Amino acid sequence: MEKAILAKKIGMMQIFEENGIVVPVTVLEAGPCTVVQKKTVEKDGYTALQVGFGTIRPKQVNKPMRGHYEKHLDGANAQPNRVLKELKLDDIDKFEIGSEIKADIFVAGDQVDISGVSKGKGYQGAIKRHGLRTGPRTHGSKYHRGLGSMGPGTTPGKVRKGKKMPGHMGAEKVTVQNVEIVRTDAEKNLILIRGAVPGVRGALVVIKSTVKV
Repeated sequence: MEKAILAKKIGMMQIFEENGIVVPVTVLEAGPCTVVQKKTVEKDGYTALQVGFGTIRPKQVNKPMRGHYEKHLDGANAQPNRVLKELKLDDIDKFEIGSEIKADIFVAGDQVDISGVSKGKGYQGAIKRHGLRTGPRTHGSKYHRGLGSMGPGTTPGKVRKGKKMPGHMGAEKVTVQNVEIVRTDAEKNLILIRGAVPGVRGALVVIKSTVKV
């Protein structure tokens, strides 16, 4: 069964397994996410759930968004969310509008894919950005961290598209696949992921059932 939830990255820590091995984990505050709208093939051309995560004061919501909540969630007293995002799932019939998706949708041992925006590194050289090797570190060498050859000087006589060059690094969508959920805490809405997760502390990530089984 395909499952998904929105979460906020809290940070990293270590826990001990039953055999005494130390495991680095990332702590995520997963949900609760409110189902705001269902996207259907008949009406929208695709299937997805629109879910909200986090809460804000009603006076911080503009009129169009307030009307959206009043239309899909019953009544004008619906609690607006800080984030609205669509989760593309094959089976949305089991979810009801207004219901909540909580951390207990996943259990320890599940394999998931996690998507988020990576940390921004600013403008970086090709060595750090692409992992290219450095020049010789010997006496007399004056070329250590340069880019190197830009391509042939004759045909085609230009820099080819896709050449690995210095530029902006990070701050882009990254997905880590097939990572393991080590532990879940439904009461505190926490999910512990083995290893690292893209993004800074407080970043929004999407946890979804892995596509690689």
